[in-house]
Amino acid sequence: MAEEQMDLEERIIIKDQHTKEIDLVNRDPKHINEDVVKVDFEDVIAEPVGTYSFDGVWKASYTTFTVSKYWCYRLLSAILGIPLAVIWGFLFALISFCHIWAVVPCIKSYLIEIQCVSRIYSLCIHTFCDPFFEALSKICSNIRVALRKEI
Repeated sequence: MAEEQMDLEERIIIKDQHTKEIDLVNRDPKHINEDVVKVDFEDVIAEPVGTYSFDGVWKASYTTFTVSKYWCYRLLSAILGIPLAVIWGFLFALISFCHIWAVVPCIKSYLIEIQCVSRIYSLCIHTFCDPFFEALSKICSNIRVALRKEI
């Protein structure tokens, strides 16, 4: 009985990973579009002092801008939202696939192969360069520098 309950819970958890609830109120919980698309009427159209239009024209322009922006966005998202979601889903799946099945294995292979090369390189450095620089340091160790101030 306990195993059946755990099996059922595992199936529910697996299902929830692909069909999690989305927040219909806060649709940008990570604030990725916070500064990008917040464009209001005041951000686009402004009249400087001394060049005001009629109040009715200003109010109608504000209403027209706001309503047309709202409905154009809704219409575009209704027409193009699902096809673009499919394209973006495919693109990110392709990127994930390439990363998982090509990039990471290549990097791991490179690191394994370079480890062998680094050992050979280290051996060569210790064999040839260390004695050379050690001898050079012994030669230069007897050099004395004296500073005199001449008047």
